[in-house]
Amino acid sequence: MGKLTDTKIKSLKPKEKDYALSDGGGLQILVKPDKKKKWEFIFSSPTQYTPQGKKRRRKTTFGYYPNTSLSTARDRTNECLDLISKGIDPIDYKKEKKQEDLKKQNNNFKNIAEQWLEFEEQRMTPRAFKRKKAIVTNDAYPYLQTKSIDDIKHQDIIKVIKERLNKKIHSAKDNDNPPDGIETATKLYNHLNTIFKYAITLGYAEKNPFDNILKDLIIPKANVTHYAKITEIDELKELVNSIYNYNGHYSTINSLKLGIHLPLRASNLTNLKWEYIDFDKRSLTIPRNLMKVKNKNLPDFKVPLSDEVINILKNQYEFTSHQEYVFLSVNNKVINSNTPNEALKRMGYKNKQTLHGFRGIYRSLIDTHQVEHNISYDVKKRFLDHHDSNKVELAYNHRAEFFEQLKPLVEWWSNYLNSLKVN
Repeated sequence: MGKLTDTKIKSLKPKEKDYALSDGGGLQILVKPDKKKKWEFIFSSPTQYTPQGKKRRRKTTFGYYPNTSLSTARDRTNECLDLISKGIDPIDYKKEKKQEDLKKQNNNFKNIAEQWLEFEEQRMTPRAFKRKKAIVTNDAYPYLQTKSIDDIKHQDIIKVIKERLNKKIHSAKDNDNPPDGIETATKLYNHLNTIFKYAITLGYAEKNPFDNILKDLIIPKANVTHYAKITEIDELKELVNSIYNYNGHYSTINSLKLGIHLPLRASNLTNLKWEYIDFDKRSLTIPRNLMKVKNKNLPDFKVPLSDEVINILKNQYEFTSHQEYVFLSVNNKVINSNTPNEALKRMGYKNKQTLHGFRGIYRSLIDTHQVEHNISYDVKKRFLDHHDSNKVELAYNHRAEFFEQLKPLVEWWSNYLNSLKVN
């Protein structure tokens, strides 16, 4: 190389047809009739052959002069010659490198996580999905979002989990003693593990770093706590009357009343839609995909409504029947699932009772009064949408019709609670 100079290249004039001048080593500059000057590199491929068994002549380009300078073109030529000396075809190498770069771009952790979140959104309640997405975006993205999923190592995962453990959870303004991040770190661990399984299933990744991580060495065991609930008759009587005499927003009052008579999970109760309620048939039906148990083989969650529940809903109907959702806040948005809990705190039940704890009240007292109502175990648990974990039992029982059997249960439960009210 070295036959060309910048002065010589600048002096080259176009002709009627293309012509080329060599710099040596396979590098040449092609002068075109439109005055453009293109760098070309011509070489004998070390990997491709003609039918006659000779090395195939190939050509690649390095761009146009002067955007690609003479020195840059020579550097690129030297790089190609070095590859050829190692038995690598420069054109094939460039294509493979481009494909690898594209794969790394597509295999970016954030891109794959976003695809997975779209998949999860179709299978979850809006509130549950919002929590899952927040954990991934807040705790994983700051450390992993720009990494190719194939480049993420065990220690990267461990670092993310430990950073989550070092954080505190401030879920409420009056939370005097925010818990450590054990519960959220566990969810983060599970979400990341699932993202890698998703990536492997779709061919984005080859290995899962979680396969060789011992979870118990990273995340300590959490102390198991149960939702606060009241089961002593005098305290329960006081709670029922506090709810019925509460001086607050109508949606808050009626959500608490409905919650204790119809012990739904908080997200199902606060996101209740009028289309789920049939006043004529006195029934509530929530689509299966919105319930915690999303087994597609199970029917939608359907329960009869007691007289008291009908009265509560009819009262609420006067305020929000023109809207999609049953319980709306002062700004006509769906009430937050924590709103009923805040009301309970204002009533004096902080750390004593929660909306979810109404489910515990029902479960404890329905068993305590078994002799009075004589409702079967299967019927009692269906009111909470609890199902057998045994797959064989589930296969035989999931189609059973419990709606009619639930009617005496819902009336007994509402009558029991109403008996505690002070007129």
